[in-house]
Amino acid sequence: MAQRLGILALRRASASLRTATEAGPFRLPASQISLVGTFNGTRLLHTQSPKRSNASQGEASNPAMAFPCLDALETRSANLEARSLSSGPEPAYTVGVTETFHCTDPILLDWGGVLPEFDIAYETWGRMNADRSNVILLHTGLSASSHAHSTESNSQPGWWEKFIGPGGCLDTDKYFVICTNVIGGCFGSTGPSSIDPADGQKYATRFPILTMEDMVRAQFKLLEHLGVEKLYASVGSSMGGMQSLAAGVLFPSKVGRIISISGCARSHPYSIAMRHTQRQVLMMDPNWNRGFYYGKVPPHAGMKLAREIATVTYRSGPEWEQRFGRRRADPSKPPALCPDFLIETYLDHAGEKFCLTYDPNSLLYVSKAMDLFDLGHKNQQVAAQRRAEREELIQSGSPPRVSDVSCSLTLPDLPYVEQTDSESQMDESIKSLPADSRPPADLIAGLAQLRDIPTLVMGVASDILFPAWQQREVANALRLAGNRNVNHVELSEEQSMFGHDTFLLDLKNVGGNVKNFLG
Repeated sequence: MAQRLGILALRRASASLRTATEAGPFRLPASQISLVGTFNGTRLLHTQSPKRSNASQGEASNPAMAFPCLDALETRSANLEARSLSSGPEPAYTVGVTETFHCTDPILLDWGGVLPEFDIAYETWGRMNADRSNVILLHTGLSASSHAHSTESNSQPGWWEKFIGPGGCLDTDKYFVICTNVIGGCFGSTGPSSIDPADGQKYATRFPILTMEDMVRAQFKLLEHLGVEKLYASVGSSMGGMQSLAAGVLFPSKVGRIISISGCARSHPYSIAMRHTQRQVLMMDPNWNRGFYYGKVPPHAGMKLAREIATVTYRSGPEWEQRFGRRRADPSKPPALCPDFLIETYLDHAGEKFCLTYDPNSLLYVSKAMDLFDLGHKNQQVAAQRRAEREELIQSGSPPRVSDVSCSLTLPDLPYVEQTDSESQMDESIKSLPADSRPPADLIAGLAQLRDIPTLVMGVASDILFPAWQQREVANALRLAGNRNVNHVELSEEQSMFGHDTFLLDLKNVGGNVKNFLG
C-alpha cells in the first residue's frame, strides 16, 4: 500500500510540475521564436530570452542558448501530428517486396504466450538443389530485415550485399540462401505492429514476450513448409550468431554446420545493461504511451536516443580516434550543448536515420529476447518444463488464463544497495572458475547437443558489445562438450578496428573465413 501511495504521489508531482511548466514563464510567445534554417529537412527555430518586465532589473548577463537539435525534434513531432489520420503518422516499416509464409498453426512461446497464427517474411538467393541439401539459413541482427542482398523484386543493396552472390562467401552458385525477418520484428513478420486476429487490433504491448528460441522455432516452421529437412549451414552474426547456435541446440539433427560471428551463448550483464538503457529512454518518451502509439505520433525522440546509445556499442574507440578524434564540426563557432564535436554529429546522424525506420515496440521486444538468451543447461531445462506444462494445459482443453502469462513484476521496495564484500556476493560458479577461464559446467552441458556439428566461431578484439572472450567461451565450451571440429577465429585490432560492426564491413577477414569454412 505504501508503495502504491508513493507512486501516486510521484505521478501527482509530475503532473503538477508539467502543469506549472506549461502555464508558467517557460512557455515562450511566438514573437520570441524565429526561423533560422533547416536541419535534416526540418525547420530550426531560434528562441530569444524573454525580456524582464521590470526594467530596473536590467538585461540578462548572457543571451539564451539556441537548441537547434531540440527544435528539430519538436518540428518533426509537429509534422508527424499533421499527417493524415487515415494512414496514421507512424511510418510503414517494410523495406520492399518479400515472400511471406503464413502459418495457421498456433505457436506456443517459451514464456507462456501464444501466437494463434503468424507470418514470416523471407527472401532467397541461388537455387535449391534436387535433394534440398544446399540450403543455408542466414540469421539477422537485431534491427535487420530479410533483405540481406538485392533481388529482382528489390534492387536496393542488402545489409550483407557484398557477402552474398556468385562466388561470394555465401556462394549462390553453390548454395540456396534464405534470410528471414524474425517474429517480433516489423519488416513483414508478425510483431507488435501486426494485427491480433482475436480482436482485429494491433498487438502493441499485448504482444507476448519472446526468446531467441521462439524465433528459431518459427524459422524452422518455414523450412518445414519449404521441404527442407536439414540445413547445410546455420549462419549468423550478432543476434544472428546467437540464433545460429540456438538452431543447433534445438534441432541438432537438422543443422549440418554452424557459423556464429560476434555472438555468444548467453547474454553478458554489460550488453543487458546497454540494451536496458536503450529501452528506458524509449519508454520514457511520452509518445510511447505504453506501446499504444499506433495512429499517433511515434516515440521518435526516444528511438533516436536509443540508437545513439546502441551506436556507441557497435563501433570502436580506435576507429573513432582515427575518424573523429577531438575535432569539432565548426571550430570557428563557440561550443554548443547540441551536437558540436564530430563524434556527436555522427551519433546524431545515426539516430536521425533510424528513428522512423524501425518500430519502437519491436526494438523493445527483440532486444529483451537477446537479454533472456542463455544456452546453459539449467535454463534450457526450466524452459522445457515450462513449455511442457503449458502444452499439457492446452491439450487438456484448459488453455492458460491471460493472468497466467501477464506481467506481474513489481519493483523492489528498497533500492539496490552496493555490497561492501563483493567476494561474498559472487556467484559460486564464478568463484570456482580456474585461472584459464574455463567455461562453467552448466554452459558446457548446455552446448553438448552441438558435439557432432562442425562449428566456426568468430570474434573481434575491438568489439565491446560482444567482447572476444565470449566467442572464446563458446569455442572452449564446445570443445569441452566433445566437439572435435571447432574452428575459432579472433580478429585482432590490427586486423579490424570496426568493433561489433566488423561483421558488416570486413569482407576480407569475415567473408574469407566464412567461405573457407563452408567449403
